[in-house]
Amino acid sequence: MTPNLRGQTIKVALTATLVVGVVWALIALAVVTFATADLTGQIDSRLQGSFTGPLPVNSTLPPFQPGNGARPFSPLVFIWQVAPNGTVTKTDSTPDLPSALVDVTDPQDATIDGVPVRVAGHEVGDQRVVVAQSLQPVMDTQRTVLLGALVITPLLLTAVFLGALAIGRRVARPLEAAHQRQLDFTADASHELRTPLAVIEASASLALAERRDMDWYEGAFVGVDREAKRMRHLVDDMLWLARFDAGRATVVADDVDLATIVRQTTDRFRPIAEMRNLNLSEDIPDVAVPVPARADVLDRLTAVLLDNACKYTPPSGTVRVSVSYEGARPTLTVEDSGPGVADEDTSRIFDRFHRVLNTADTADGSGLGLAIADVVVRATRAKWQVDRSSLGGARFSIRWLATQDPPASHRAFALSRSTPQHWRDALPRRARRR
Repeated sequence: MTPNLRGQTIKVALTATLVVGVVWALIALAVVTFATADLTGQIDSRLQGSFTGPLPVNSTLPPFQPGNGARPFSPLVFIWQVAPNGTVTKTDSTPDLPSALVDVTDPQDATIDGVPVRVAGHEVGDQRVVVAQSLQPVMDTQRTVLLGALVITPLLLTAVFLGALAIGRRVARPLEAAHQRQLDFTADASHELRTPLAVIEASASLALAERRDMDWYEGAFVGVDREAKRMRHLVDDMLWLARFDAGRATVVADDVDLATIVRQTTDRFRPIAEMRNLNLSEDIPDVAVPVPARADVLDRLTAVLLDNACKYTPPSGTVRVSVSYEGARPTLTVEDSGPGVADEDTSRIFDRFHRVLNTADTADGSGLGLAIADVVVRATRAKWQVDRSSLGGARFSIRWLATQDPPASHRAFALSRSTPQHWRDALPRRARRR
């Protein structure tokens, strides 16, 4: 992982930890507030309920004992009886009632002898009763919640930071790989474009340097034309791959007849095979072989395989194209009698700008053909099989997922409006009239 991306991952993890810490603090505060309000409400209910029933009138009030029928006072509840003349009656263990609390009515917080209490008062008969309960249970609950939050917070934030860091690095790994591929692609593209541009620039400079005969100019223009076509082909492939990488290239479509597409593409390569003195044979069934891909994409895929086969096969060699079913899976196979693919190149033949430099013809290639073919194969959920052909050279097979062959009366193959006519011939007559 690059230092920049590692730093960004750490920043994201720290931000996530900070957000979780703030949320956790708000949750802890909310829990403390809720618990305080609930416990205080229970105390208030207990204080208000203590005014019902008979009250003792002697100066020694018995403490509450569960089950003896007394009012529900805990040992932490204090009781004062205030006579009409202002005399306050209490037990020996009860602290003195502050004068400011003699006339208290609704429950409120107060402090008696340094102890936080909740105090309330009520008129009962000809006397006034004031009761109070310590807020120590509420304070103990607050302390417990806050202590638990303080203990859990470091562990929680550490776990969040490490988890966010691990997830961030896991997410960043493919992003870093994609960024590295983009850098490699840019570097390789610059390298590939530099040669034809240098040839064109040198030819133009020499042509402008001094007057030359027509034969020289003709040869220079032939070289410029060759390099310009090579550069245009390279740029077209790069743009196609860039559109696919950006998600703007559509590959998958409704079922198209693979047999018809391969047959027409093979026919276009017959002049090339004849010029190279190659035997181009085909084994393509007359029935439809539906594949879920656009027709122009299948045409390009087949063309890439045929171009490589014709390029690497020596004169008087054989190139064979076949379309078949392996089980229920449509399969396209292109094989040749060339040198084949070396074991050390098998893992890299689909890399962009990778070329196997074992023939002179490879100088005309861009190294993007099989990369484009691999993009098409993966996008249509097909599988490659690259091995040695019975002809002696390479054998490239592509198998698509099994599809259910529809009845002939309902078989139609969807093509875009921009599809060339020789691809539209793959449509049944009824579909072409739509």
